[in-house]
Amino acid sequence: MQQTRIHTDRSNIVWFHRFTDVLIPIFSLVAITQLFSEQWHDRYLIMGILGGLLFIFSAQFVGIYVNWRGRSLFSSFKLILSAWLLTWVSLIAIAFLAKDAQNFSRIIIVEWALLTPALLMGYRLILRLFLGNIRASGKNHSRVAILGAGQIGLNIAETFQSNPWLGYKVVAFFDDNPELQGEKFGKIPVLGSTLEIANAAKNGDIDEVFICLPLRAEQQIKHILTELTDSTVIVKFIPDLFNFDLMHAKWVDVNGIPVISVFDTPLSSKTSALLKRIEDIILSSIILTLISPIMFVLAIGVKLTSPGPVFYKQTRIGWNGKEFSMLKFRSMPVDVEKSGVQWGSAKNKTNTKFGQFIRATSLDELPQFLNVLKGDMSIVGPRPERDVFVEQFRKEIPRYMQKHMVKAGITGWAQINGWRGDTSLEKRVEFDLHYINNWSIWLDLKIIFLTVFKGFINKNAY
Repeated sequence: MQQTRIHTDRSNIVWFHRFTDVLIPIFSLVAITQLFSEQWHDRYLIMGILGGLLFIFSAQFVGIYVNWRGRSLFSSFKLILSAWLLTWVSLIAIAFLAKDAQNFSRIIIVEWALLTPALLMGYRLILRLFLGNIRASGKNHSRVAILGAGQIGLNIAETFQSNPWLGYKVVAFFDDNPELQGEKFGKIPVLGSTLEIANAAKNGDIDEVFICLPLRAEQQIKHILTELTDSTVIVKFIPDLFNFDLMHAKWVDVNGIPVISVFDTPLSSKTSALLKRIEDIILSSIILTLISPIMFVLAIGVKLTSPGPVFYKQTRIGWNGKEFSMLKFRSMPVDVEKSGVQWGSAKNKTNTKFGQFIRATSLDELPQFLNVLKGDMSIVGPRPERDVFVEQFRKEIPRYMQKHMVKAGITGWAQINGWRGDTSLEKRVEFDLHYINNWSIWLDLKIIFLTVFKGFINKNAY
């Protein structure tokens, strides 16, 4: 009965979220029009309702309503901004196709775009504080025992203690290590061995049990589960994956069957890939329009300072290991690499004086926005390498080829963190994989923003 009640409470709150998420864009638009004394008409009503409906669809897509109880406030805010950005882009596209944009006040639209996500985040903050106060006062919480005081057990306990609004109160650890019994972790005692947890469950001292034992303890887990069947506690199993390279794995559901997705990326979804492609087309078109005068000046500079073509084409390896020709402004004399290339020799490359300048400022990379527009690259993604180096690195660096699960980029998470040029390739791959595992439009925009301040001029750029 208790498990049903908890599930029902969570379901009710999710539906409450959805209902509120539809209303907030409508009421915020009404408030803005009243504040600026704008005449309210049916087009505003349609836009408000459409904005609310599009937001809950976008929120469902980015995962706002899924596993929300264990999510940090900052992560929730990022998801809200991502969903609102998708909503905003969709509304702009609809207004453009309907040729009806002239009937809306630009001030009203801009203020509405800023106020609505602030209200959506503020409402969730208030609700979280309200639930947290209720549960911190000892009401509506579950008494939890954790089976296994290892890293997984300690992590889950810390999560529950740091987020009292979740409604879980950890009352005890149980572990077979005699050195741990009698100890306390974060004021939580280790009461005894794993075999003693059944007695605590039968006595009604706990409501839920989280099993956090290593996978090798299969027989022990089976025995404990058998013992716990003689009680009414809720039992949950968290597998210890620290012994495997599964720290970035995700749980997915395949027709009701739980599956661990070990090597994957959000961009494996066709919808996510389409959104990123739309992002690339829109942003690269805008950027190319803005930088076209600069590119024209740079082209003249390359031509006047060194004989030969303006552009330099390099064969690089991109998405799915496919080759493409990457464009750069030529910074070296013609045929300087005819005797071969060597990775990690950027400092020793023979550049023209003008070429040295455009390499140090990363201006030689600007033609790659044409690669983005064409579809060979993305604005944000792992930097591509030449085919000869890829064959070498894939044998030397674990998981190296997984950086090709997405399109190569002009800038990336590794680059804005300083891993570029002649720096550690292992660290660069580590940061690339973090980006691939955690991709979102919000992360792309963050990287693009930081590139303006950290990505162009860098001590490792040559």
